[in-house]
Amino acid sequence: MARKRKELPVMEGVEIIDVAAEGNAVARVDDMVVFLPFGAPGDIVDVKIDKKRRTYAMGHITKIVSPGEMRVEPRCSHFTVCGGCRWQHLPYDFQLKAKRQQVVDALDRIGHVEHPEVAPTLGSKDIWEYRNKMEYTFSNKCWLTYEQLKSGEEFPDRDAAGFHIPGAFDKVLDIDRCYLQDDFSNQLRKFIKRWGKEHGLSFYDLKMNEGFLRTLMVRMASTGEIMALMSFGEDKPQEIQALMQAVKDEFPQITSLLYVVNTKANDTFGDLDIITFSGKDFIEEEMEGLRFRVGPKSFYQTNSRQAYELYKVARDFAGLTGDELVYDLYTGTGTIANFVSRGARKVIGIEYVPEAIEDAKINASLNGLDNTLFYAGDMKDVLNAEFIERHGRPDVMIVDPPRAGMHGDVVDVILAAEPSRIVYVSCNPATQARDLALLNTKYKITAVQPVDMFPHTQHVENVVRLELKPVQERGGVEAPSAASDEL
Repeated sequence: MARKRKELPVMEGVEIIDVAAEGNAVARVDDMVVFLPFGAPGDIVDVKIDKKRRTYAMGHITKIVSPGEMRVEPRCSHFTVCGGCRWQHLPYDFQLKAKRQQVVDALDRIGHVEHPEVAPTLGSKDIWEYRNKMEYTFSNKCWLTYEQLKSGEEFPDRDAAGFHIPGAFDKVLDIDRCYLQDDFSNQLRKFIKRWGKEHGLSFYDLKMNEGFLRTLMVRMASTGEIMALMSFGEDKPQEIQALMQAVKDEFPQITSLLYVVNTKANDTFGDLDIITFSGKDFIEEEMEGLRFRVGPKSFYQTNSRQAYELYKVARDFAGLTGDELVYDLYTGTGTIANFVSRGARKVIGIEYVPEAIEDAKINASLNGLDNTLFYAGDMKDVLNAEFIERHGRPDVMIVDPPRAGMHGDVVDVILAAEPSRIVYVSCNPATQARDLALLNTKYKITAVQPVDMFPHTQHVENVVRLELKPVQERGGVEAPSAASDEL
């Protein structure tokens, strides 16, 4: 017989003192630190402990005894349930300060590297409706909130169109309105849900992996172009054509109306054929007169306006004079590479996703850029000594890896190549700090600029400039010049 789990206590009258990583608030009870979501500094709360360790505990707020002066009214009715926008109860200026502190803590506590003063976080001009891409899931078993369950009411209609609940892959919260994208996105999602129910279409069962309506992706460019990609879990041509035509008739402003049939056990469609129902198979973004083609499988920074600010920081940190060979690692669709190319002699971009590299080449061609080259493949396999010997030693490297950071082999090649300057763009200050510690043997940090791409979340983008240390500070021998073709 299993031992009964010990019930953990409720702590009354606990004061929230700060916020921490993962968007949690922080309280201290005696010698124990308690992490809990959705608290604001200054709140006095009752806390239910969910998990207890020797020096810390995890819990949740059961009652706000008295709200702190910092707490603001959340705009979204789904706050605390859907899992997104975990900081919308905090003033935006405080969010920016907290994100800067995340960067400082990562550099000091994880990287243990010397650095100049971290600049204030560059805030987003738009703090609502700033996302250019949203993804919604259709489900036949919507998540019921605590209030709904407590009401005792029956809910026979469980069809939903919304977001996955954190930690529950098969549970989807039905969304009324999300404020992260233009309201057009809500109108389209609700129309498809309503049309599907009126015409008896099945909503996807995430446990059984069956059902017709599966996912919807909406991309809205700063140019005004709109892409809608509908994913169907079953190949039913008549039903597909009828729904897609209804969407086209209702929303003629959609410039790229696409669909995909996905009968796999996961929602990814990178390996599937995308069908263009009407319009183009891409939309275009614009930045300083440059046009960037974005397809359904393309990566593009989710906050278009703030992406421009981010890339300006990266370009400024690169310090280009027009004579540099630049390597842009993890180039995606070549946005940064093409953006900085007018200030460089040559830019070489490398990216894992072949479709993204094709987009990068197209974007370079569309903008009349003839000093860029793009290569597809796993970074640790493509970027090696032979590659650098063939293309030349870079003067500047711009790296923008995924959240996991750089593979150790890639760091080794960078250290061997010894570019004069590295611009490291990261969406994860923790893994960035880890990589900076590895680069610290030859490089010193000369500038740090956090950039807020995602208001009301705990996420922060960070840009670091690294300069090659003088030989005497490295304790090694002087490397060949950047113009040399020898490694």
